[in-house]
Amino acid sequence: MTKSETAGTTGPTVRTPANRLGLDYVAEAARLGVPAGGIIDVHTHINGTDAARIYRRVADLYGIRRTYSMTALEQVEAVRGVLGDRIRFIAVPNYMGRDRRYHHGRGFIERIRKFHALGARIVKFWAAPRGLDYGRESGDADLLRLDAPLRLAAMEVAADLGMIFMTHVADPDTWFAAKYSDSGIYGTKAQQYEPLEAMLQRFDRPWIAAHMGGWPEDLEFLTGLLNRHDNLYLDCSAAKWMVRELGRHRRDELVSFLRTFRGRILFGSDILTSDEHLTPGEDGEMEAKAGSPEEAFDLYASRYWALRTMLETDYHGPSPIADPDLAMIDPERYGEMDAPTLDGKSLPQDVLDSVYHQAATDLLDRLYDT
Repeated sequence: MTKSETAGTTGPTVRTPANRLGLDYVAEAARLGVPAGGIIDVHTHINGTDAARIYRRVADLYGIRRTYSMTALEQVEAVRGVLGDRIRFIAVPNYMGRDRRYHHGRGFIERIRKFHALGARIVKFWAAPRGLDYGRESGDADLLRLDAPLRLAAMEVAADLGMIFMTHVADPDTWFAAKYSDSGIYGTKAQQYEPLEAMLQRFDRPWIAAHMGGWPEDLEFLTGLLNRHDNLYLDCSAAKWMVRELGRHRRDELVSFLRTFRGRILFGSDILTSDEHLTPGEDGEMEAKAGSPEEAFDLYASRYWALRTMLETDYHGPSPIADPDLAMIDPERYGEMDAPTLDGKSLPQDVLDSVYHQAATDLLDRLYDT
């Protein structure tokens, strides 16, 4: 086996932002066991063949039987060669392309058709508030608005192909307190949902709103949103965010919410893999997250450990994943390596079964079997 395939077999690594507690994520996976029925992860970004091999080992250990991934179009076949029929793909634009109007307009439509031909049945429309900055740099601040003309054209094509939509419309409350504090530029958090609600009505097909719809801090808001739109589904991706914010809700409140909307809340991790994680680098974002196969293993495994520990167990203690949002809001109290308390919710088995696999099976299998 290659080094990438054996990463994570030698016990705990040095303390890093993905493993500040020095956990042995292999032993932790054995302790958690494989859930009955396994887990379907509807939200990942699997890229890089060597990194995909490490991810495959993590997925084996943590009971992930199927992964839906926003893999770059150019890497789909290589990644499928590593993960086989355990991975399904979500169409995304070329975010690295220099001509942004092309790559989010006609170029994206071309890629949607190519992704569909490769088996993808979901298309992702990223519309986070920082997309305004991205658009402004291209000369069109509204470029990535969910209801912008170029996005509508892409949605029409995807709808004609029978695809369903995924979107990211809002970021954490911490970011609105710090990064997006100028509401004159970014709008309020509530205003991020106005285009989404319009699109939910215009395109009456399933939508998956990532990261608990972008507002895990407010279950009451999500309740209203889900009640108004029966074609809306949520995924629980973004482990740091979910640990910090879902963990703050009382167990009975969270259980009630998940039972009320059983079948519409899906498991997701937002794990991003890259071969750049496997070697030391200088200042690149990928290298900052991991710089060896062992660190990459911990990076990917930490997300499944944190989400499963929060959802399945009554663990109450520090999260092993550093959360810089704490220092961003209160730098006098927190440092970059600090983390919130992880408050396990020990969800009932029927709720776990729905979140882990049944909701995704019911929604997605019929699409990918065509």
